Amino acid sequence: MVAFTQFLLGPAAVQHLADMGADVVKVEPPGRGAWERSWSGADTFLNGVSAFFMLANRNQRSVTLNLKSPAGVDAARRLIAASDVVVENFRPGVMDRLGLGYEAAAQLNERIIYARASGYGSASPFRALPGQDLLVQAISGLGAITGRSGQAPTPLGAAVVDQHGASLLAMGILGALVNRERTGEGQIVEVVMLQAALDLQQEPVVYHLNGARLARPDSPVADTFHEAPYGFYPTADGHVAVSMASVKELSEVLGNPPALAGYEDPEVAFTQRDEIGSALEPLFADRDTASWVELLRSHGIWCAPVQNLEEAFADPVMQYADPILELNHPQAGRVRVLKHPVTYNSGEAGLTRMPPELGEHTTEVLRELGYSDAEIEAMDQRGDT
Repeated sequence: MVAFTQFLLGPAAVQHLADMGADVVKVEPPGRGAWERSWSGADTFLNGVSAFFMLANRNQRSVTLNLKSPAGVDAARRLIAASDVVVENFRPGVMDRLGLGYEAAAQLNERIIYARASGYGSASPFRALPGQDLLVQAISGLGAITGRSGQAPTPLGAAVVDQHGASLLAMGILGALVNRERTGEGQIVEVVMLQAALDLQQEPVVYHLNGARLARPDSPVADTFHEAPYGFYPTADGHVAVSMASVKELSEVLGNPPALAGYEDPEVAFTQRDEIGSALEPLFADRDTASWVELLRSHGIWCAPVQNLEEAFADPVMQYADPILELNHPQAGRVRVLKHPVTYNSGEAGLTRMPPELGEHTTEVLRELGYSDAEIEAMDQRGDT
């Protein structure tokens, strides 16, 4: 698999596949390398190494090629000819201008799976708009359905569109490979970030499309479509989440407070959810979160503590899940990232290659493509690699 990927969506998609054993060759520009090497969220660099790069580029080989030089493009074409899959997430049209688009790739390898990701669709009249997570959250309605009615639209606290798009792209590639085994045919696979953002909102979107009138609540009910008491409630020292319980069940645990007496009919749980939330909110204020969780769980009420990341990773539930992969990188040192998110009884999708140094595998891969050492040295001197 040859990856012309950058930022998060493309690298995360191919990392899913690399974790499962795919031989991924990441093509990067000489000198500076991929964009994600020089930027990291929260300015998190470990001995000069970007944590952003480390989180989505393990189990891959790095090759530097100057795609503005004929020799660099020729090497990229050889890579495509020798690969099962091409993955790219440049802006639409860039790969075509380089002579590496699907039509050119299919001439080199008629069985090629050509996978790409874009913000709004490679054929869309809006394809030139930047496909960035926050902007797609804004356009897709995702930011506007989050939070309470009195608040401004609220972006989600993680790059959820990129991450979901990466999973969908990896899934699409696997589906295309299965189809090729059946038919012998390659094809284009494309993930559009806007559609990935809608896919994340399947429940509210489908309700909206079928006539529901959705609005963000005034109360701590968590979204536009669940009935009360679904939401977060402030406690003496934090917040507790209450999920799929009836008002009557919750009222019984709370000692049947008069404030809830008029709301135990399930018929009003959605239509009066703001009123129910307002009545419930002060009832949780006299105990700490841990006490509420213990009490509610003992009565079969679905609940959980609302935790920050430090608290989350100290929780025995999280510790049992064991989600952290620790790397001992030769330059960055000790780095902690997340493991491959799927388990297999055939074995663990673990670490086989560290996130690569820029161009670490250029000579190795070019030799595999049939270049002689003299040709490789000449390419290096000309700036082709």
